[in-house]
Amino acid sequence: MTKKYNKYNFFKHTFCDWRSVDGVPEQKIDYISKSGSSYYFTSDGVYRIANHWGRAANCRWRLLSSQKVSQINQIGYANWTDFYPNNDTDLLYFIEVDWGNRTAKYQHKFIDTNGNHLYRSAISTVKRIQLISTVFEDDSWAKYLDYEDLGEITCFVVERLIHSNDSMIQIKRAWTDGQKK
Repeated sequence: MTKKYNKYNFFKHTFCDWRSVDGVPEQKIDYISKSGSSYYFTSDGVYRIANHWGRAANCRWRLLSSQKVSQINQIGYANWTDFYPNNDTDLLYFIEVDWGNRTAKYQHKFIDTNGNHLYRSAISTVKRIQLISTVFEDDSWAKYLDYEDLGEITCFVVERLIHSNDSMIQIKRAWTDGQKK
């Protein structure tokens, strides 16, 4: 059973994807944090005005917005049901890849609709995403491998990084062994 979040506990070790919105309710601010973020509570959820998203204290809060601007205040909204537990040790996260944009991001296991992902701790997930970003941005990792199509080997490596705990050396070895067969 998932923990229920509300205005008294949503800020304690949680993960949340906030939706970008244009305004807040016409009511007084319910809370202002030490870092200057403003919060407006409703019966269904919370509005947040902040100039910092991502890692906020002990939480992982992303603002889902087309604007990738930092240091300016942006408004986000989340329902109480959009919050999930977060910590650095439990296997709570999986990796999702946007092949068109050649990017990777983490998602919470309670958002997983098909349940066939490999879950990792927050720290392990971040390290894997950094490896995937390197594979997408630079082809030097493939320097000594035998391949005809960089796209094919990139797909192979990224899929293995997502769905296994193999190291890059093990993944390269699997590619080489697969080429021999």
